[in-house]
Amino acid sequence: MTAANELRLGVNIDHVATVRNARGGAVPDPVRAAKLAEEAGADGITAHLREDRRHMVDADIEALTEALSVPLNFEMAATDEMQAIALRYKPHAVCIVPERREERTTEGGLEVAREENRLAHFIAPLADAGCRVSIFIAADQRQIEAAARIGASVVELHTGAYCDAHADWRAGGPDAEARLQERDEELARITEMASYAHSLGLEVHAGHGLTYDCVSPIAALPEVRELNIGHFLIGEAIFVGLEPSIKEMRRIMDAARA
Repeated sequence: MTAANELRLGVNIDHVATVRNARGGAVPDPVRAAKLAEEAGADGITAHLREDRRHMVDADIEALTEALSVPLNFEMAATDEMQAIALRYKPHAVCIVPERREERTTEGGLEVAREENRLAHFIAPLADAGCRVSIFIAADQRQIEAAARIGASVVELHTGAYCDAHADWRAGGPDAEARLQERDEELARITEMASYAHSLGLEVHAGHGLTYDCVSPIAALPEVRELNIGHFLIGEAIFVGLEPSIKEMRRIMDAARA
């Protein structure tokens, strides 16, 4: 694989911390998971510090900053508290995501077009500090154009609807054909918007809900430079171990890209 065709894998380790916090104490350690992910071939580590600290806590971010050899992608809401933390640690990348307390996980893309002025002012200090600023959005032309206007360098396209439709289709049932059509429509939308974002000079990433079974069509998109995958890999690691789960994802991604 040439450098121009490189597809990076960012491994999100949030749910190692979720398991730790369910019991309390210090194990399992997300920093240990991050180092194992590095050894398994992860190109970066993603960690989301939420307002309610339901998985990562502040000490985890500090420890990851000190321990990692690969880049840290710090997922965060667009709040003053999170901006201050990002400016303190200056991670390689920050990814601005929507956040609601009642959600189990990030449910959709950020509404950039409606908050364009606020977000432009919010991300400027982060970019000035040397952080690569990414915006997590739906594969929607209006949101992509707004992300470009506010000065983001990266958009991460939300793949959740595509992955959910694919899983429902594979499960069968009376709605299987309808879900197959929805899956194909979502994939077509992601494909078109990845190309469009690239044409605007944005680096394109993708993530949310990706598994071995559905990652290949996304990995094959030439404009996509990075996939961020977490929950599935941590779940698979329960059965096979973290290193084998990451290596298998890397193998499938590389095969799709080739």
